[in-house]
Amino acid sequence: MVRVAVAARLLRLQWQKGPGLRPAGIGAGSAPRRFAAGASAATPPRRLDLRGIYPPLATPFTSQGEVDYSRLEENLRLYSGIPFRGFVVQGSNGEFPYLTQQERLEVVRRVRQAMPKDKLLLAGTGCESTRGTIEMTAQMADKGADAALVVTPCYFRGSMTSAALIHHYKQVAEASPIPVILYSVPANTNLELPTDVVLSLAQHPNIVGIKDSGGNITRLGLLVHRTEHEDFQVLAGSAGFLLASYIVGAAGGICALANVLGSPVCQLEQLCCAGSWDEARALQHRLIEPNIAVTSKFGVPGLKQAMEWFGLNGGFCRSPLLPLSEAQVRELRQDFSSNGWL
Repeated sequence: MVRVAVAARLLRLQWQKGPGLRPAGIGAGSAPRRFAAGASAATPPRRLDLRGIYPPLATPFTSQGEVDYSRLEENLRLYSGIPFRGFVVQGSNGEFPYLTQQERLEVVRRVRQAMPKDKLLLAGTGCESTRGTIEMTAQMADKGADAALVVTPCYFRGSMTSAALIHHYKQVAEASPIPVILYSVPANTNLELPTDVVLSLAQHPNIVGIKDSGGNITRLGLLVHRTEHEDFQVLAGSAGFLLASYIVGAAGGICALANVLGSPVCQLEQLCCAGSWDEARALQHRLIEPNIAVTSKFGVPGLKQAMEWFGLNGGFCRSPLLPLSEAQVRELRQDFSSNGWL
């Protein structure tokens, strides 16, 4: 319990370490311009309002490779003082391809029980087949998921035409008892969900948004613009381009870095929504290198190592993922310390 209290206080104070940062709404000189991400007079009523920041939870494993549910639940207690909108389970950072079906469902159940009732739980339900995705979505809904985050099927990538993807997602959405969020992560799938597919699917009443991890801000802005009259919201898939995403109207972000620097990532959201752009830019700059380090550079092993430095439970990775080498650990630490986080 001492570790939980100390780590929670550390996480709340992280954003204050940088020079020149002030709480949201307090700008230098003239009054800041206010900005409500994704909102306009024509915005339709939301079936599920996704605005906010979500960490895609890491799955701690023991040294024997078993899911360490107690440490996963402890992480949720440590996150309780951070103003997340909710949590994502079974995302890429949760190592979902390495979990059995039973483990995937048990993680959803445990997280739902441990997290506050007013937070949203988004569960990655994607499987390679439409039938498998429909079954997994129904089962995760039964375990307490509020929405299904459905990654693109990609094994037969050459056959994943726009028609095939539209058919897949419509079948899933029509069968799903919970709202569906599209998930495009081309770095992992080598398949970007085409813009025309997203715009078509945004019209479906049970498809309420997309997590886009591609980092193409022009595309993000276009998706926001072309879906502004739909019950559909765009979520940035990385903290590295979160500021730019808010500028073009994104509703929030599902950010791996939020597992480590949760308070600063939420602070960046608050600064953007308050129109405090100078402070937001300064904070975004300090998040770029740590974000690269725990995503494209060192991936899940880097994320889990960084979590340990901040009093969280990263745990082991499941094979075939390997821990970082000593040289990689030193480089990872430099990416955080050179930006004032360690």
